[in-house]
Amino acid sequence: MNAVALYWLFLRAVLLSFSGLATVPILREALVLDQGLLTDARLNDAIAISQASPGPLGMYVVLLGYFVSGLPGALAGALALMTPAVLAIPIARLVLRGQSAAIRGACSGIVIASCALMMVTGLGLAPQAAPTSAYLAIVVIGALIVALTTVKPLWVIAFAVIAGLLLP
Repeated sequence: MNAVALYWLFLRAVLLSFSGLATVPILREALVLDQGLLTDARLNDAIAISQASPGPLGMYVVLLGYFVSGLPGALAGALALMTPAVLAIPIARLVLRGQSAAIRGACSGIVIASCALMMVTGLGLAPQAAPTSAYLAIVVIGALIVALTTVKPLWVIAFAVIAGLLLP
């Protein structure tokens, strides 16, 4: 896939999502399931690397572009992530001008649908990310700690890294 086609794919995914990882279902379907340009393992690698790095959640798109088509693909991913920011001011003016209940309701519906898509995609990626019961236990324990305590996610990630290194 060339860089221009990647840019349009990434831009579509970014414009249709409300958070960085909400693009995962769209990109997984296009790059892994439909075109076979990546594997679930490579997608998981990109997400893990971007989560371990400072910056926005959606930076994994740059890595996906690199995995698919080298530096031109990475540039396509970076440009696709920047395009909405450039358009944010005019879009915000349009939205704020018509502060209606319909717009707020549509935004809430999109966020709910995005969460459902992320959950379904996460379940699809889970076998690759947690191939054994020990890794699955790390995932479940980490999720419970984040959901039920005030422990900072950084400490949960550090614990998961150490636990992963200790596993055979």
